[in-house]
Amino acid sequence: MLTHEQNERLVRTGPGTPMGALFRRYWIPALLAEEIPEPDCPPVRVKLLGEQLIAFRDSRGRIGLLDEFCSHRTASLFFGRNEDCGLRCSYHGWKYDVEGNCVDMPSEPESSSFKNRIKHTAYPCVERAGIIWTYMGPADKQPPLPELEWALLDDDQRYVSKRWQESNYLQAMEGGIDSSHVSFAHRFNIDDDPMHAGTEGLKYLKADTRPKFEVAESDGGLVIGARRFADEENYYWRITQWIMPWYTIIPPFGTHNPLGGHAWVPIDDENCWSWSINYHPSRPLREDELAAMRAGDGIHVKYVPGTYRPVASRANDYLIDRQAQKDNRTFSGVEGIAMQDASLQESMGEICDRTKERLGTSDAAIILARRRLLAATEDLDETDVLPGADPAHQRVRSTSLILPNSVPFQEGAREALIASPGEDFVSI
Repeated sequence: MLTHEQNERLVRTGPGTPMGALFRRYWIPALLAEEIPEPDCPPVRVKLLGEQLIAFRDSRGRIGLLDEFCSHRTASLFFGRNEDCGLRCSYHGWKYDVEGNCVDMPSEPESSSFKNRIKHTAYPCVERAGIIWTYMGPADKQPPLPELEWALLDDDQRYVSKRWQESNYLQAMEGGIDSSHVSFAHRFNIDDDPMHAGTEGLKYLKADTRPKFEVAESDGGLVIGARRFADEENYYWRITQWIMPWYTIIPPFGTHNPLGGHAWVPIDDENCWSWSINYHPSRPLREDELAAMRAGDGIHVKYVPGTYRPVASRANDYLIDRQAQKDNRTFSGVEGIAMQDASLQESMGEICDRTKERLGTSDAAIILARRRLLAATEDLDETDVLPGADPAHQRVRSTSLILPNSVPFQEGAREALIASPGEDFVSI
């Protein structure tokens, strides 16, 4: 159980907060590249860590991420003109390049040098894996670019989506760390899910709803082993990687299905982006797999048209079907793995009051993840390499496998937990 002060430290990520300072030291998934698809396309609003920003792609294809509000009279640059290698405010014509330099100030005399003294807030951006990533921390602490396995694959080996979640990032991320809920929240419909159907692991997962957890710190975060009874001599292990500050890799179901992963990025303290990634390290995704992902199956969702907001939401009780719940077609009555999780996480409120929790043995990974995050906020100015920021920390996989009872999971799964470019992963 956390104190109120510890909970506040964990959940607050805006400017000037300890957790906000930590998160700004990592490359952050900011938006999908498809949101600014071509040079001089319309700018889009982006909110990250409580900061209201504007993203645009200039005439040369360079990406800018600026403070939304013009340095002149604070009009929103969302209404600006994206033209001639800059974003021009529609109020008085001040124009900014992707680095935040004011390159034109038509409301001032031609002889004025005032524009040279204006430096608008701008964050560096890179495009990788169909995502625009940004770095919002001190320039001298900028880490290497992300090298998560899925981020380095060819485009046809990966599918990425995002959805708006109406909760603090932490309760969403803790759901990704928690392997025990799968036996309940997804119990009755996981057999029909295209990413899980027809795999041996489902038999063990549903037969043993009381997994025993073993958790170990890794260079980048945590390795979380959940073991279930397989037979008298063997355990079925599902081993999750949590990579700081907010990435998880889902233990796979069979090698014929793609791997899955998530990132939970704060929009503000009461909302987050839930990023969902499916990928296969040794082959392109099949068209039937892509069709299912685009349709919102698996870890993805069906959207309100023209948005990244799910159709099922708090406003409509997630379209809960009590008859489906009664008939054991879904455990909670909510359709789809992603929204089954989100509905329960959002039901805790925008920010969960963790002083009311009563944690059990299955919560060991959540307890340790909180400790690692809190510890990482200490002495941040003196820390050069943060857990999860070094590319070496990111070259990992999750796995599911059978091991003899006498073999520690870290020993028996050692090679399976290493990402090997182009090689298949280990799973049953």
